[in-house]
Amino acid sequence: MIDFLLVRALFIATLAASAAVFRPAQTPLWAAAGSGTLVACLAILAELRLRRISLKRMLGSGVGLLAGLCCAALTSIVLGRLGLDDSPALRLAEVFTLVLCAWFGTVLGAAKGDLLNLAALGDVFNAESDLRSTYKILDTSVIIDGRVADIADTGFLDGILIVPQFVLQELQTVADSADSMKRTRGRRGLDVLQRLQKMTNLKVEVVQQDFPHVKEVDMKLIELATLYGCGIVTNDFNLNKVAHVRGVKVLNINELTNSVRPVVLPGELMRVFILKEGKEYNQGVAYLDDGTMVVVDNARRMISKTIDVSVTSVLQTTAGKMIFGKYDERGHAAHPVPVAERQERAPIRIQAVGE
Repeated sequence: MIDFLLVRALFIATLAASAAVFRPAQTPLWAAAGSGTLVACLAILAELRLRRISLKRMLGSGVGLLAGLCCAALTSIVLGRLGLDDSPALRLAEVFTLVLCAWFGTVLGAAKGDLLNLAALGDVFNAESDLRSTYKILDTSVIIDGRVADIADTGFLDGILIVPQFVLQELQTVADSADSMKRTRGRRGLDVLQRLQKMTNLKVEVVQQDFPHVKEVDMKLIELATLYGCGIVTNDFNLNKVAHVRGVKVLNINELTNSVRPVVLPGELMRVFILKEGKEYNQGVAYLDDGTMVVVDNARRMISKTIDVSVTSVLQTTAGKMIFGKYDERGHAAHPVPVAERQERAPIRIQAVGE
């Protein structure tokens, strides 16, 4: 970042000095230097904006500009045939035609640039899309969750992980919160980021792109994913749904966890530790080691005990999995569990930011 600032400062100084040295004789020194500085600042502003534009849109803008200039040239030839040679009206019409055709050509070309098929132009033009296809944008909730680091540590997650600056700011805000629980979650997220940065098989990049006109962080993530043409790694249920509606690819950690869980079929027996009573009459609630909730009928009296239950049904959703079972005290034994082991089996829940 410092190198870029130095290069830009040198660029501004060079243009200002060139304008001052090669200024017309009647132009004051300060006016020429100011004009050079203004042109340099406008060029830097254009460069910052162009960095956010995809290659398809840049090509579309170029093709549209060329088509607009061709239309302006043809229109100028037609206007010259009207017999208005060197008249002010003809010159004004030519200037207006040139500006309008160039403007509409550039804007329409950029808008339709996403329809271009760069695959037909060779591998050189596919370099950007191939590179960005390996990008994965991390959501705030999935960073705090921490399981993404475990997945990356196993080698199943590769490529370049993108952490937007606004996500980093949200993490910092949570880490500085007056609420001790939020503060712990925020610091956990920062620790997870440091762990990801130390992995040799991954590259973590913090990007500065922001969308000031968008207030919600979730919508900013979707806009950034659309701009980069890549997916979002998250475990936020609402972001998952909105991203799918917008056509953005989503890598949901919860869906991944559900897909690798052992399959439990109705009628099978499983041993669980009843942690608390359920919402319905005579129900007990247990949790598996991966956090899956098990609702057991006729198990209210078995709280703080390990029992064998028979699975009756399994409910699978994008938010998680629930197992329903039934305890038959005539056919299954109860197994008391020591207090230390009971505390170890207590579920740990991580709440996503914004819930």
